[in-house]
Amino acid sequence: MASSSSSGLTFKLHPLVIVNISDHYTRVKSQMNHSSSATTTNDDNNNGAQPRVYGCVIGIQRGRTVEIFNSFELLYDPSTHSLDRAFLEKKQELYKKVFPHFYILGWYSTGSDAQESDMHIHKALMDINESPVYVLLNPSINPAQKDLPVTIFESELHVIEGIPQLIFVRSSYTIETVEAERISVDHVAHLKPSDGGSAATQLAAHLTGIHSAIKMLNSRIRVLHHYLVAMQKGEIPCENSLLRQVSSLLRRLPAIESEKFQDDFLMVSLFSSFLNIFTIFYH
Repeated sequence: MASSSSSGLTFKLHPLVIVNISDHYTRVKSQMNHSSSATTTNDDNNNGAQPRVYGCVIGIQRGRTVEIFNSFELLYDPSTHSLDRAFLEKKQELYKKVFPHFYILGWYSTGSDAQESDMHIHKALMDINESPVYVLLNPSINPAQKDLPVTIFESELHVIEGIPQLIFVRSSYTIETVEAERISVDHVAHLKPSDGGSAATQLAAHLTGIHSAIKMLNSRIRVLHHYLVAMQKGEIPCENSLLRQVSSLLRRLPAIESEKFQDDFLMVSLFSSFLNIFTIFYH
């Protein structure tokens, strides 16, 4: 691997990308530790293994300036050293609808340094971007290190022992932020539980609240279902106004399964309709 790139490109990396990769790695590592503690094994090497995560980085290239704004996760098969191409294309299609000006600039992974197998992934993405970038995050903690544990690699064709080979070369980069990112990252960095508890306790309380909300929604749907069944059997009188509300709600359901369902606003509208129906039902 050469020491530095000679392409002359200027790379600007946004903090959101680093946060996304760190979050991806932390979740996979936590799940790995949980499965290891749940399964009794005598293999110490498996317990100390560091997982690797993979994803794509997206952004904009203007002339010689490459600005990496965001990233998304990918599915990786370690046995074949390949990515799930169908999953990649689906994610690319969805992101293109939300961010039409963003393009796949390359990919990311975690580790202390680029590995030989990484070139297989790198070459596989060249049909999407002929010069993909490789963002590598080192998750190992080094208290003496002052720089960010992030390295950006490009690929260059070098002749080694008379044979042309594609190798990784390091590229310099700068951190680029907008006001919204600075506020968000600063908020996350200084986020502390208001009651003095741990972050895990606060997360557990948040997830419990979400679980309770979903459980309540499920129970109300069951009540509505039993009410309609009783109305169909003639056990209770028909309420035409309520039936019209239910019919209007059900006509929206196919839109959720279609490809045009792109954001959460339809889901919010759906929940709102449920609440309106129950307001009529209980009053």
